[in-house]
Amino acid sequence: MKPQLTLALALLLTTSQTFADSKKQYEVSITNITKGQSFTPVFFATHDSSSSAFSLGAPASIAVERLAEGGDTAMLTTDLASASGETHTMPADSATGLLEPGMTTTVQISGHHWEHSLTVMAMLLPTNDTFVALSGVKLPRRGSMTYLALAYDAGTEANDQLCANIPGPVCDGAPFSDPSTTDEGFIYISNGFHDIGDLAPMMYDWRNPIAQITVTRIK
Repeated sequence: MKPQLTLALALLLTTSQTFADSKKQYEVSITNITKGQSFTPVFFATHDSSSSAFSLGAPASIAVERLAEGGDTAMLTTDLASASGETHTMPADSATGLLEPGMTTTVQISGHHWEHSLTVMAMLLPTNDTFVALSGVKLPRRGSMTYLALAYDAGTEANDQLCANIPGPVCDGAPFSDPSTTDEGFIYISNGFHDIGDLAPMMYDWRNPIAQITVTRIK
């Protein structure tokens, strides 16, 4: 083998190893701290700081609408693919796959040094279009960080609390709705359940925060 080719291969192997070694490993745990709301399988993503899944006060993207109304994370994965170090959607270890009140689920996720942000999202059930989110927080360089996450309303479906418009085991209704003039039209911090529709606030209402999320650097 020619010396030049040998050197080129050696440099390629070294570069590949350096690239692999630059990936950081994290363990992320989320605990549902509501009394009566369940979380759909949770979406986790590491990504660069210039990317964001949503912005408060702005209209929800189709990807956020799909998550907030039906727990569908496929479009979120696609949207963050170009900026994402890694994505996971993690069902809980329960009969329904939902993260029930008081339960915790944990995932290991990686990212390169330039992918130093973390987003965690899931739909709340039973709701019309409410989701829990931790959006674009900085990954720890070492040790652990614990965050308290809030509930947000996607503004893509009126909060009528009618089971016909709410999916999941409690209601078994339709997961997605057509646009309507009764939709709020922007993402805002959810104001909880009200005494309307089919679902009693005493069973399903909440106060923020609604989730505890711990991020630990493990490698």
